[in-house]
Amino acid sequence: MQWRVRPVLPVTKLMGAVAVVVLAAAFAEHDPIRWAIALVVALALAIWAARDLLAPVRLAADTSGVTVIAGFARRRHLPWSVVERVRVERRTHRGLRSETLELDTGDAIYLFSANDLGAPPEDVVATLADLRASSAPA
Repeated sequence: MQWRVRPVLPVTKLMGAVAVVVLAAAFAEHDPIRWAIALVVALALAIWAARDLLAPVRLAADTSGVTVIAGFARRRHLPWSVVERVRVERRTHRGLRSETLELDTGDAIYLFSANDLGAPPEDVVATLADLRASSAPA
């Protein structure tokens, strides 16, 4: 099984980068500081979108374990034996509710939002539990 970034996210980030440059052209005129800020923001959005395009799969799992994204686009395979806990973390802040999948290995915690997974974290946790159970010796 694989869970990947929703395709609309990198497109939206690239559109945001273009919008920042267009707004700078419209309002910055000849101010080098405004242009510099706009270009830094546009570049950051473009790099963020590039990560989504270069490494769209954020989490993959099979009976041997899970593979997570680490850093910009590296992957790290974790056997089920090192995965201590998989759960959904729910938070409410200022009336907004967020859910993230938390994968705890003891040494590191990997967090994935619904946007990272392209699916609700609850569904992913259930699938991971099934895969982990099927990998356990009988």
